[in-house]
Amino acid sequence: MYSFKNDYSEGAHPRILKALMESNFVQEEGYGEDQFSINAIELLKERIGRTDVDIHLLTGGTQTNLTALSAFLRPHEAAMAASTGHILGHETGAIEATGHKVISIDALDGKLTPANIQAVLEAHPDEHMVKPKLVYISNSTEIGTIYKKDELQQLSHFCHENNLILYMDGARLGSALCSTENDLLMTDLPELVDAFYIGGTKNGTLLGEALVICRAALKEEFRYHMKQKGALLAKGRLLGIQFLELFRDNLFFDLATHANQMAAILRVELTKANIPFLNHSPSNQLFPILPHSVIADLESKYAFHIWEKVDDDHSAIRLVTSWATKKEMVEAFIDDVKVNIYSV
Repeated sequence: MYSFKNDYSEGAHPRILKALMESNFVQEEGYGEDQFSINAIELLKERIGRTDVDIHLLTGGTQTNLTALSAFLRPHEAAMAASTGHILGHETGAIEATGHKVISIDALDGKLTPANIQAVLEAHPDEHMVKPKLVYISNSTEIGTIYKKDELQQLSHFCHENNLILYMDGARLGSALCSTENDLLMTDLPELVDAFYIGGTKNGTLLGEALVICRAALKEEFRYHMKQKGALLAKGRLLGIQFLELFRDNLFFDLATHANQMAAILRVELTKANIPFLNHSPSNQLFPILPHSVIADLESKYAFHIWEKVDDDHSAIRLVTSWATKKEMVEAFIDDVKVNIYSV
């Protein structure tokens, strides 16, 4: 059984494991005040091209989102997210549990625009309802789409004009930035969003996300929020060591590129077999539409999510490739699909 279920099925890249082993008996301070974490943060600032940002290392995406959003929002303020947004459907109400409503927006291809945010603002005009304050986006999105630079610029301008916080979930930021259709640089992000995070868990680390806070008003006393939410890791060195290794050269981008390349092979070959897709996805997540009989046969050899029923006979499945996905298994999956499709 080979898994295309997610991009964290494997442990970590061997270089990261080696770095953890080699530093194992070095004594360091705790709670992110170790030299590894300090050096990793300085390195990330260099890669981002900004020294005036605050960077905090946390363990996972849900933890990062709930810690950040609950810190950034006042009690009566709400977040806005696409209906496919991770904070809406896959975080067990973590944001709501901190006392903040998440307003769902039906959005084309999982991406928000100024127009659909404006509609939410108009629907919440006064103090008798929550105040929409934070715009939550993911890049790449939960359905594999990516934000182009002009789209993010338009969002950024709209949020600035309306005094909204623009927050980017970067769990799969590596895949987005390494997409062949991407025109964004990591150095563009601090200019366009108020906070974002760089995902390690889904791109080769054992665990870890690097939250980058760009807007000065959001920085104050953030470590207090981390501690209160259980996000201040005593052995913070584990995060620092991994991000040092991930960014001391191009490893972060090399791993994301590999994931995208494996997805590209799937995309091209399945398209050649006349298999349609639920949407256009230029990242490491694909949503091919297959007959139920073919899906049943594939499930005997491969793990994947059945994403959405399309009609009585077909459903879209989600295939996710990773930094460790084997090319031979991608090719084997393609062969098995073709055998099944041609026999239907």
